[in-house]
Order: sequence, then structure tokens, then C-alpha cells
Amino acid sequence: MESAQGEDPASAEVGKAARKRAARSELGKWEAAGDREDPIAILERQAATRLPQLVPIRYGRMAAGRFPFYRGAPAIMAADLAAGPDTGLTVQLCGDAHLSNFGLFASPERSLVFDVNDFDETLPGPFEWDVKRLVASVAVAAQANGHTDSEATAAATAAALGYRETMDRLAGLGETEVWYEMVDAEKAAELLSPRDRKRTEKIITKAKSRTSLHALDKLTEPGPDGEPRIAEDPPLLMRLPDVERTPLEAVLTDYRTSLPEERRILLDRFEIHDYAMKVVGVGSVGTRCFIALLTGRSLGDPLFLQVKQAEESVLAPYLRSSIFRHQGHRVVHGQRLTQSAADIFLGWATGPDGLFYYWRQLRDMKGSLAIDDMSPEELCQYAQLCGYTLARGHARSGDRVAIAAYLGSGDVFDSAMGEFALAYAAQTEADYQALTAAIDSGRITAEQA
Repeated sequence: MESAQGEDPASAEVGKAARKRAARSELGKWEAAGDREDPIAILERQAATRLPQLVPIRYGRMAAGRFPFYRGAPAIMAADLAAGPDTGLTVQLCGDAHLSNFGLFASPERSLVFDVNDFDETLPGPFEWDVKRLVASVAVAAQANGHTDSEATAAATAAALGYRETMDRLAGLGETEVWYEMVDAEKAAELLSPRDRKRTEKIITKAKSRTSLHALDKLTEPGPDGEPRIAEDPPLLMRLPDVERTPLEAVLTDYRTSLPEERRILLDRFEIHDYAMKVVGVGSVGTRCFIALLTGRSLGDPLFLQVKQAEESVLAPYLRSSIFRHQGHRVVHGQRLTQSAADIFLGWATGPDGLFYYWRQLRDMKGSLAIDDMSPEELCQYAQLCGYTLARGHARSGDRVAIAAYLGSGDVFDSAMGEFALAYAAQTEADYQALTAAIDSGRITAEQA
């Protein structure tokens, strides 16, 4: 295989020139500026557009620990990333590439793949912003698990190594080869240690059972007429009043037009049976999110769809404006461009409230690895797998030869990312303490739910 430089010398020169704009070692530096914005003020600004009754739940979930806080604070990190140097080497960013946003889901061919699975913040931007978000999440998770600083650094460095080596390999492949590249579940298991492989195989088996039929049993109860309806679990899962159903059904029509023509025919074979509002995630809490139960020829042929509000990306204030006015379209475009196999029901619509939404399947053989009990060795393996996967996604939209040339064949970039990860983990701890202090002082209200 030829080197990246041999494949495309012009792109390789672009990558090497980017080192003058932002040296690899420079990317490893982190120190909060004296005029750094109050992190709680950033969260409060986000809360202004959210459902006020759910905002305390968001703060409560973020207050549960350092890693949950990190998950809920991409807006804080976006401001920090924008304050530092960048390479100018653009890819379609996930925008929130932390460890828990990787997982298993079904491809249209019904095989399990491992990939990035959250694109609420997606936008084109410097590739290293995603890498920094990933490696810092590795260090935060490691420290939350009780690992030493050196073990946290080693795991973050492993993520960067996985990214760099994969990008170098992909730089030597053809365009269609890169596009078809994917990490299936079995391949993901093979890349892990024997002990971790066993745990992954259990998760794979469980994920295969997580279908809409399984959700029908878990999320519904018999209604007055004996037919299944979504079971309430206030305030996390609440059925909608009848007055709100007609507008949401109109949204279904708008969503239908965003699907490819053949998928519209499939969707038309289902009818809406029930709706409910559902609280999901950590950072998303407070945005409007619904689940819809649709049925085919019989009640035993269910389809659960999630309807999730799409707000402006937290990266938007710092990057070029999106070419998509519709924020749901922005999310769907980023996901389709980056993922090796996107959900066949992925689409977008505008709500009767004028807000933007995107649709996807609620449960489609989805699964994820629990990181809160990983040993240092297991976390290193998993972090490297996530780095590998992130590089594959970036290579579809960015100049992989230029990025590979920038990264180089040595460990300069890996070491810089390990240094950055540990420094930003310390910043995350300080910001987390600021959140708990704001709760204790009554500045903000937190609820556990």
C-alpha cells in the first residue's frame, strides 16, 4: 500500500502545512483563559429554550457525577475548543463524540454495527474537536472509575492512537472502499480483550432482542379497550392529551416527505396508535421528545419511532453557518454522511409549534457497553475502538490524506491528546464542582428522576 503522501501529494502537503497553523503538540495544551465564561451561565442560557419543568431533571442528572456532567456539557466544551488553535482540516463533526455516544445498532440489512450514534450537535468543523471531545471523555470516565492519572492518560492516548492509525490506513484506500468501511459487532468484539469480548458478546445478544416488538412489551399496558397503549411513568414518560395528537399527526405527514420514496411506501403500511412525551439522555433533557407507537396489519406488528427536537448545534456560534435552515435536516444529513449504516426511518419534520424535529426508530437492536466498571486495560481497549470508529466516520467527509499527513506516523499527536485529556478532565472536575455549588446555593434547582 502506498503512503498517504504517495496517494495524493497535494493533500499531504495541505496536512503538513496545517502543522504551522496548529502544531500537534500545541493541541495538547489546555489552560482556562482569564475571561472564560462562567460554565453555569452557559447551561442557564441553554435552559432558556427548554421545557422549564424538565430543566431541574437535567441538572439533577448532570449532578450525579463527573461523567454525567461531562455528557451534559457539550456547550461548555464547544466554547473552550473555539478559544484554542485549530488545524482548519474540516470533517463532518459528530459534535459530541464522548464515550457513551458510541454503540451498537442494526443496519438496514439487519446486521449489528458499532458506530457513533448521536448527531444532535453535528456540523462541519476541525477534525480534532471531535477527537478532543472523545479523549477528554475517556480521561473523565477513567477518573470516575477510580483509575490513576497515568491510567487515564494511557486510555486517552489509546483513543488517539486508534484514530491516527485508522486514518493512516484509510488514506491509502479508494473512495468506495472508505465509504463501505464499517465496524460490525463481531469485528468490534475481536478488537477487544478476551474478558471484554465476553461482555461484548452478551451485549450483542441482548441488543438483537431490543426490537419494536420487545418495546411493545416493555413500554405499553392494556388500555380501556384492551388494546396496548404507552404506559405512563411521570415525569419521564407521559401520554399526550387528545388535543395534542392531531397536530403531531400532521407532523407525520411532513416527516414522510423527508424519506426516500420507497421508505414512504413502507411507512404508509403503518398507522399511528399512540403518542407520549419521553425524557431522554442527559444533555437533551428539557428539549421536546416524543415516542410514537405505530402498528402494521396487526397490533403484533409494532413500530416505535422517536421524535426528537433539534435545536441549533452548540458548535454553531463558533463555526460557519449550516447550509441547512432546518435543524432536523442538519442532524439527519450529518448522521447519514458519517454513519456506515443509517436507520431506514431517519427523517425530519417541522412541528406545529414551528420547532424542528427529527425522527428515528426508538429501539432497533440498540446496545452499548457499560463504561463505569471497566478496568484500566478494558477502558484502553474500548477507547481505541472508539478512536478507530471516529476516524472511519471522519474519513467519509474530510480529506483523509491531509489529516493522516498532519497526524504523522509517530506518537506526537497521541501524546498531545493524552496531555489535553488529563488537563481537560481537571477542568471538568472544577466545572462540576461549580454546578454542585450552584445547586447548593439555590442558583439552580436540581431534581433526581
